[in-house]
Amino acid sequence: MKIMNGAKMTYLSKTLILCAGLALAGCTNPDRFDDTNTVDLNGANAGGLAGSAQDPTSPAYFQQTVGDRVLFAVDQSTIGAEAQATLAGQAQWLMSNPEYTAIIEGHADEQGTREYNLALGARRANAAHEYLVSQGVAASRLKVVSYGKERPIEICSNEACYAQNRRAVTVIAAGLSS
Repeated sequence: MKIMNGAKMTYLSKTLILCAGLALAGCTNPDRFDDTNTVDLNGANAGGLAGSAQDPTSPAYFQQTVGDRVLFAVDQSTIGAEAQATLAGQAQWLMSNPEYTAIIEGHADEQGTREYNLALGARRANAAHEYLVSQGVAASRLKVVSYGKERPIEICSNEACYAQNRRAVTVIAAGLSS
C-alpha cells in the first residue's frame, strides 16, 4: 500500500511539473517587445480601430455618434427639428457608406390598442424613410418595419418611459440590398 501511494505521489509530482513547464512555455513570446504590437492608450490612433465606435465607417459609430433613433410626440409621426438633424446625419453616413443598408423600425408607447400602435409605428418608420430618401439615400437600401408597442426600451407607466418608446430606429446592416 505504501508503494502505491508513493507511485501516485511521483505521478502527481511529475504531472504538476509538466503542467507548470507548459504554462511557462506558453507565456513566452519572443516578439513581446516588438513595437508593432503596441496599443496607443491615449487615443492618437483611435481611428484605426476597425469596427469600433471610433471608426467612422462602422455601425457602432453610426449608432453612438450619428444617432440611430428619432423620437416623436404623442400620437404623432411628423419629423421635428431635432429628428431632422439626426436623420440628416444618418443620410450623410449612409451615402458615405454605400455597402450598408438599413431597416427602419417604427415603435409606439404602450398606450392604445395593438393595432393602432402597429399603424402608428408604421407611419413613424415611413416618415423616417421618406426623410432619408429626400436627403438622397436610395430607397432600395432601406426597409421599413413596425413593431408598435411590442418592443419597448423602457417599461413603466409614466411619460418619461412613454417618450423613449415613441421612436423610429435605423438599424444598419451589411449586404441586405435587393
